[in-house]
Parts: sequence; structure tokens; C-alpha cells
Amino acid sequence: MCFNVYSKLKADVLSLLMIFAMVACNKKSVTNAPPPSNPLQDSFAVEAGTRNPLKWPFAQQSIWNMPIGAKAVYVPAKLEKSTQYGLTFDEDYIVLSPDAPPVEIYENYAGWDRNKSRCDKNGKLLFSAPIPKSFIVSPSTWDGLTPNAGLAVLMSDKRTIRQTQPFAFCDSTKSATSQYIFPDQDIYGPGMYGAHGGSGLSAIGGALRLGELTPASGPIRHALKVNVFGRKNLYYDTETRGCRWPAERADAYAENNYGKDRTSAFVKACRMGALLALPASIKLDSLGFETQPGRILAEAFRNYGAYVVDDTGWDVYAIVTEWSPSGRFADEFQDNWGFSFAEASKNTPWTRDIDRIFLNLHVVDNNTSSTIGGGGKPALPLAPPFAP
Repeated sequence: MCFNVYSKLKADVLSLLMIFAMVACNKKSVTNAPPPSNPLQDSFAVEAGTRNPLKWPFAQQSIWNMPIGAKAVYVPAKLEKSTQYGLTFDEDYIVLSPDAPPVEIYENYAGWDRNKSRCDKNGKLLFSAPIPKSFIVSPSTWDGLTPNAGLAVLMSDKRTIRQTQPFAFCDSTKSATSQYIFPDQDIYGPGMYGAHGGSGLSAIGGALRLGELTPASGPIRHALKVNVFGRKNLYYDTETRGCRWPAERADAYAENNYGKDRTSAFVKACRMGALLALPASIKLDSLGFETQPGRILAEAFRNYGAYVVDDTGWDVYAIVTEWSPSGRFADEFQDNWGFSFAEASKNTPWTRDIDRIFLNLHVVDNNTSSTIGGGGKPALPLAPPFAP
């Protein structure tokens, strides 16, 4: 479901976004158990060294950590070029401060109604979680948006991730608020699911994190998350209900919304939860990238791909990024590269690079629970083991 709502959205679109009821994906039930063992994948060497779960979470064969496989079957996604904006972001609130004092989170019923406040305590206590008092996310920080506001917070046991949406913490002297709670995840486990309402996927896995996509960071080593404009780019039928594994669902409005403004032939493989990637057969240098971050991002789309986790609700591409007590990815990007991650113009070097990526994306059509990333030898070594 799209909750990244801009003031320019028409009233009829906004009214749809207030609906949170979801339709289930027509698929076998998927539990939070680890993916089935794959002898081919298990035989490949793990890169030397170890990793910090706070910086690089989840199991080696989590959907967020598995590289694209050599047996991947690609279907052109044929995303239609966005027209209303160059690129935007959807920010995941990622709070990994398990020793912070607990903050109470109470029910708030404003949802995505721009005429109501998310700051008010309207109902029962949902739960308490360790959140630094300095982490203020409120209308004064939303730049005129009504954001998705999915929170992933690491609990005091230092392995349980609790997720909720739409989260607000407007005053450090008062309680925080939210409305919907999602099943707990283990930071050392598969970590597939969470607070992206349109798909049911994680509000931490796949986000561009602080310290990534910088001049000195090197390649991105995990799958990404994107939102696309459902009315143009997502397919719906009664058999699939508009989604595919690993998504748990599509938007409640999918039947009467997905693909309704499409101007070209439908791509049945391109549904909520699709893994989008640049095929290895596309030589990245042939695409003529104009910016270094564009080229780095393209490598991530080639090596790991990106899962469609929400509908943007307007004609724009969105990439999911981190907002945490340590800062906002978008601010760090601006500081490092001297231009905005979310540029309005369709005709800047950065947004031309974004078009070069999104207009060449393919669906990995055989991405399944037993062939994550398409199966076969992964494009890169698996993630390192966790530090002891």
C-alpha cells in the first residue's frame, strides 16, 4: 500500500490510501522459518571476515542477503517512465538502540488522513520499546508529506525486531504513537516480513543504510527495496491477487487500481513482491552513467536486485532509505554528493541515471522460497558470518 503521499496527490488517490485492509496473496502460507537448505548454495564459500548484525542483519540466505543466481530467469519489467518527479524516497525508521530507555507507544487512529494528527494518544498501549528520546519524527520533520512511517526497533534482548506503522514520536516528554503491529522478527533470522503495508515485507531489510552509497563505501551488499506506481506498473488478476512471493499481500485497492493507467502491454510477472534486477547480460558501462552513485546503485540492482514493497501512489519511482537516531540517509547522500537523493527534475545527471536503471529492470521470474534470487551460483559470495 502506498503511504508516501505528497500534497500534489489528488483527493481520490488520497482516499484510497486511508484504507489499510489488505488482500492476501494467492500462495502457500509462508512462515518465518529459515529458507529450505539448498545444497548448491550451501557449497559456495563465504567471504572472509564477519559482520555486525546492526549494520548487516539477517541470515546469509535471507531474501535481503542472497545475490542473484546464475540460473535466474529474467522477464522485462517494462516499467513506464515516471513523469511527475525524478526520484523520491520512502524512509524506514530503523532504531537499533536496545539499551535506550523504554518509550511507550500508544494507539493513534489518524492513519493517512492528512486532516488528523498522528501525535495524539487515542487508544491502548501497543508496546514499549527502547527508543532514544532525541529521535523525534513528527509533522514538523516530514517536509509536508504523510509518510509510510514504518518503524523497526530492536528490543532489549538484542535480537527481537518489533515493527509498527505509522509511527510518530512528536514530543520527547510524551508517548509515541502508531496503529498497526506486525509479527516479531529475529535479527539473526530470515527477517522477511514487517511494516511495509502494501506487501507485508520488512521495514529494515533492504533499506539503503547510513554509510552506504558514499564515495568510500564500496559496493552495496544486499538487496534493495523500491516502490513503483501501481496504476502504471503492477499487474492484477484474480488468480495471483496482484502479488507474488515473498509478498504476503497486495494493496486492498489492487483490483481496481493496479495497471489502470498503463499505456503498454501488461507484464504479468510484475506484481507486488517482484524481485527487480538488471540482468548480467546488460553491460553497465553501455548505459552511459553520468554519476558515481548511479553506477554504484546499478551494480546493486545487478548483483542483488530490489523487491517491490509498496505502491508510490503517484507517478514516481521511490527507493527505501534509513532514518534512524544516527541520521537520515537522504541527508548523508546530499552531504556526500552535493545534490539531493530526491530530485524533482527528470533532466539532471542523477535522475537520468535513475531512468537508466528503472527502465532496464527485469523481473527475476523464478525467485521462489527454494530458489532465492533465481537459484544457481550466486553472483557474489554469501554474506560473512556474524561476529561472535
